[in-house]
Amino acid sequence: MDVEGCPLPEDRRYDLENDVWWAPEPDGPTARVGLLGTLVAFAGTLTSFTYRPVEGVVGRGRSVATVESLRFTGAVRLPVEAEVLERNTALPLRPRLVNDAPYTDGWVVRVRAVRPADVTAHLETADQVSARLAERIRTQRIRCWPAPPDVELYEIGLECSAVLTKLNEELLARPSGAHVLLVTDDPTSPIEMVRWSDQTGHPVLVHRREGDLHHFLVRKEAHPTPRRRRAT
Repeated sequence: MDVEGCPLPEDRRYDLENDVWWAPEPDGPTARVGLLGTLVAFAGTLTSFTYRPVEGVVGRGRSVATVESLRFTGAVRLPVEAEVLERNTALPLRPRLVNDAPYTDGWVVRVRAVRPADVTAHLETADQVSARLAERIRTQRIRCWPAPPDVELYEIGLECSAVLTKLNEELLARPSGAHVLLVTDDPTSPIEMVRWSDQTGHPVLVHRREGDLHHFLVRKEAHPTPRRRRAT
């Protein structure tokens, strides 16, 4: 399911109050718990992920970890009382994994509910939370992207030629695979960005328009291949 441009998998249940999901495992009474992609998009690139020293059964609403970004600090809380069986040891070493794959490789803990009936009592399906999540996305101006931006480049009031010069300078300073979110109010930017991508070989993954602003998510290629346009 897609909600205002943000993915919301339908194979799990959700606790919107604590911004977490619960995904049952197919081979038993266990489940994995992780953070909603909308929270991760709101927080931006995570810089720190720390597990709390808790073992065994943890109560509903209790924190099992803390996440931090440059503009956000928050706790990962269990949606029901459960026994913590396993932690995702990759996250403290690479917090960005939560940004890259919040619903898959970025899971936080593997647990077993103390009372399985609590899952249906306290958690909701994607259909049940979609309308409220959509309102949150609009209110908080959350934007989900296919890849989290490494840098956001706001160039307002400049002609597109100047904007593209700044974009090229930013990409030059970034490693291959980096993603740059460019925001501009130049009305010619949709056409100019297509031309720029053809000339440089760096792809524009997404273009969104919000009012007078254009948002472009660009990826720096390791070996960019410019595309030649056919003569007309």
